[in-house]
Amino acid sequence: MRFETKCVQSGYEPKNGEPRVLPIIQSTTYKYDSADAMGALFDLKADGFFYTRLANPTVDAVEKKIASLEGGVCAIMTSSGQAASMFSVLNICKAGDHVISSSAIYGGTYNLFNKTLRDLGIDFTFVSPYISAKELDKEFRSNTKCVFGETISNPSLDVLDIELFAKIAHKNGVPLIIDNTFATPANCRPLEFGADIIVHSTTKYMDGHACALGGVVVDGGKFDWKASGKYPMLTEPDESYHGVTYTESFGNAAYGAKMRAHLMRDMGAMQSPQNAFLLNLGLETLFLRMERHCSNALKVARYLESLIPSGKITWINYPGLESSRCYGLVKKYMPAGSCGVISFGVAGGREGAVRFMEGLKLAAIVTHVADARTCVLHPASTTHRQMSDKELEECGVKPDLIRFSVGIENADDIIEDIAGALEKI
Repeated sequence: MRFETKCVQSGYEPKNGEPRVLPIIQSTTYKYDSADAMGALFDLKADGFFYTRLANPTVDAVEKKIASLEGGVCAIMTSSGQAASMFSVLNICKAGDHVISSSAIYGGTYNLFNKTLRDLGIDFTFVSPYISAKELDKEFRSNTKCVFGETISNPSLDVLDIELFAKIAHKNGVPLIIDNTFATPANCRPLEFGADIIVHSTTKYMDGHACALGGVVVDGGKFDWKASGKYPMLTEPDESYHGVTYTESFGNAAYGAKMRAHLMRDMGAMQSPQNAFLLNLGLETLFLRMERHCSNALKVARYLESLIPSGKITWINYPGLESSRCYGLVKKYMPAGSCGVISFGVAGGREGAVRFMEGLKLAAIVTHVADARTCVLHPASTTHRQMSDKELEECGVKPDLIRFSVGIENADDIIEDIAGALEKI
C-alpha cells in the first residue's frame, strides 16, 4: 500500500462481522483458559494481551499503523512524547554511559537530557546540528551509546543532516535516534536515510486536533546490536525476564521487545486505549492535513519575509523558504514539504513579541503546537523558560523568537490576522 492508503487502512483488519472502525478495548485485563497459556505470555513465548500496561488491542493496532508509516519493524506507544524520548535513550543507556545530542532540540527534551538523565548518571554532549562529520566524530567516547537529533527542531526549525549523523554514528558502532515529530512520516521517513530509531510526540501533527496526549518509539530493525558489542542488555540474558536474550528471541525487533518487556513493565508509561483511538482518527487524515499545513505555512512565510524591508518583521526562519540555510536539506529529505511551523522576530524584541501575540484574534496563545488550529507562543518565556541565555543561544532560540504554528484554516485569514496584530506594535 502507498502512504496515503496506509494512513487509512493499516494496523487494523476487521474479520467477518467485526466492527469496521477500530474499537476501544477499555479493559485492563484479558481472560485465559489455563495458567499455562498465561504463563507463556509472561515468558514472552507467545503473543497476546494480558495486561494493558504492556499491551492492549486498540493500542496495538495503532502501533502497527505507525510502524508501517515509518517503515519500522515495531512501535511502542507511550503516554507522552517526553516518555518516548526518555524510553528511547534509557532502553540502551545506563549510569556511566554517554549520549551525543543535537543542541537544537525541544526545550523539554533538552532539560530531560541535561538535568533528569544526567542526575541518573548518563552524560550528554550537545553539538550543533550543522557540525561537520570530522568534528562530530571527535565527540564519540568508548562509552557513547547513541546519537539523538530532531528532523526539524522545535522551535528553531533547524534541519538535521540525517545521513551525515547516521554515517558517523554507525562508524562508531551506535544507533541514531531521530525525533520526527514536526516532519511526520508524511514528509520524511528518517529510516530511509540511515536513522535507526524514530521518536514522535503523537500529541502534535499525528493527532492533529489537540485532543490526545501521547508518544511513540519506532524500532527500525536494521541496527546490528550484536555486531556493535556495546549492548549487553540486548545481547545477553535478562535475568529479570527468565534469562531471555532479546536479540536471539526477537531478532531485528530486539530493541522494541526489550522496551516493552523491561521499561514499560517497570515504568508503566503506556498510552491509554481512548487516546490511541483518537490518535488513529488523526492518522487517517495525516497526509491531507500535512499538505495543507505546509502550503499554508509557505504562503504565510513568504508574506512575513516580504515585510522585512519595512522593519515590522526583523527576521524569519522557515525551512521551506529559498532563503533558509536549511533549504538544501529540505529538498533532500522533505521534497514534498517540511512542516507548518514558522519562527520569526518582530520589531520591539521581547516586548514587541508579547504585544504582537496579544493582538492576534484568530491565532491563540497556547503551549501546544502543530494541530489544525493556528496558534502562537514565545518559547523563551514559556517552553524554554528554564534555560539560561547561553543555553537558549545553543538551542537556536532567540529572546524575541515567536513560534507560529500555521493551521489548516484559509491562509488569507491567517495573514490578515497577522497584519492586524502587527499594526498594534
